[in-house]
Amino acid sequence: MNIVFVLLLVAAAIAGAVRGDIKSVGQGAFEGASQAVTLAIGLVGVMALWLGLMRIAEKAGLVEKLARAARPLFRPLFPSVPDGHPAISAMLLNIAANMMGLGNAATPFGIKAMEELEKLNPTPGSATNAQVLFLAINTASLQLVPTTVIALRASAHSTDPAAILVPTLAATFCALTIAILAAKLLERVWK
Repeated sequence: MNIVFVLLLVAAAIAGAVRGDIKSVGQGAFEGASQAVTLAIGLVGVMALWLGLMRIAEKAGLVEKLARAARPLFRPLFPSVPDGHPAISAMLLNIAANMMGLGNAATPFGIKAMEELEKLNPTPGSATNAQVLFLAINTASLQLVPTTVIALRASAHSTDPAAILVPTLAATFCALTIAILAAKLLERVWK
């Protein structure tokens, strides 16, 4: 990533020099950095709220209850994961955070889920069907409330930041369906 960033800076400097307007490149870089900091500070509140709510739900035992309630759905999707295994709770927290549009908050739960799924792996270092399917579900990321995108749109002074709710739900539902079908189909092809 550092190489890409450096290449972008070099390309911008070359383009500015060719156009004879290198001063604009520097000003643009400083303005962009200032806007990035302002945006990040604006998102801190939204992230803190949802991370706090997720932590309260976890401590209150809601996650375990949700895991039990979701087990009928998870059982056919993840037959190799035993009932009550910590991977189920971690996967549920990850999926819940993704559904709320909190991709950054979902990452630690996703890592924990993969670590727990790896403990069940008979051939460590090679992905199991459960790991592949979880990765596909995580990548598709069904979003009920795209919180981060709504916050970005609000910070950009959109007249209707939440106008993306229905299109986002439809697109992510389609992506989730295709991801599950593809993972399950490929699971049968490559055994």
